Amino acid sequence: MTSNTLSRQRFLGITAASAALLGSTPLHAALSRPDALPEPVVWRGVALGADAQMQLLHPDRARAEQLIELALGEIQRLEKVFSLYREDSALVRLNRDGQLDSPPGDLCRLLSEACAFARLTGGYFDPTVQPLWNWYLQREQQGARPVFDARAVDATLRRIGYQAIDIEAERIRFRRPDMAVTLNGIAQGYITDRVTELLRTQGLEHAMIDLGEARSLGQPGSDRPWRAGIAKPDAPAQLLETIELHDQALATSGGYGTPLDASGQLTHLFDPHTGSAQPIWRSVSVRAADATTADALSTAFSLMQESKIRDIVSVFPVQAWLLPPKNQGSDGDRLIHLA
Repeated sequence: MTSNTLSRQRFLGITAASAALLGSTPLHAALSRPDALPEPVVWRGVALGADAQMQLLHPDRARAEQLIELALGEIQRLEKVFSLYREDSALVRLNRDGQLDSPPGDLCRLLSEACAFARLTGGYFDPTVQPLWNWYLQREQQGARPVFDARAVDATLRRIGYQAIDIEAERIRFRRPDMAVTLNGIAQGYITDRVTELLRTQGLEHAMIDLGEARSLGQPGSDRPWRAGIAKPDAPAQLLETIELHDQALATSGGYGTPLDASGQLTHLFDPHTGSAQPIWRSVSVRAADATTADALSTAFSLMQESKIRDIVSVFPVQAWLLPPKNQGSDGDRLIHLA
């Protein structure tokens, strides 16, 4: 996670939209069985440095509250693995030392999945882009304009490349000097999945978990799935599209939440090939079977041409909604749906 502010703002649209849409759904509607679902037990707070929300439908309110505590414990456990802002986290220690002996299983698993998405996307998703964030941040701290300069960033690009990570159960190691990993583009999805699966194993059948990515479990009423929304970047209260989630996840990526320059042209979404911080799309939303996939692909697709995204969507079980820049189309608010 590149920064607490970044992770909050990056997913602002889906968080607000899913809450609003859920409020319009009759949660007390009967399922196709004699008993009706109860009113949800709702938790709202901060997780992973972002506003978060969990809505659990369970006939025993006390049990639902226990499940929420279990979920919060799982979030805290995984933050100790993936956080870039805890000196004792496994990820901070890996970046500091260039290797980590006896790494947590979750770190090995997620780094392996991140590298798999890097291969799938032709390297547009790459967990080793953290040096680019550090380069832009250093320029800002020095009072220099964070303007993209291909020649100046060239030395930083030599420290990037997911192929230079060795991942084994006994050790994770960087094979290039001064490498660093960020899991900002995938960790929130992964944690959302782990929380959802934990609740499922505890017998919960119906829930909406929103930790920056939204993932549904079951449905809130008969023939009424959970819904999440894609918000307009410059007006989060306005929805451009509502998306039904049938035991699925939705993630949205957009550079508008964390601009690196006054014009908003440079963002936290870095192209691992060139070092550019200017995504192609204003926002990208991906629906997938799990939040890890939705999170990683929405990040990568932000930097990819439509034809390349179509190639992946045609063979991978996901759907994508792309919001073009305002200079494309009549108003720039018409989504391109790829399925």
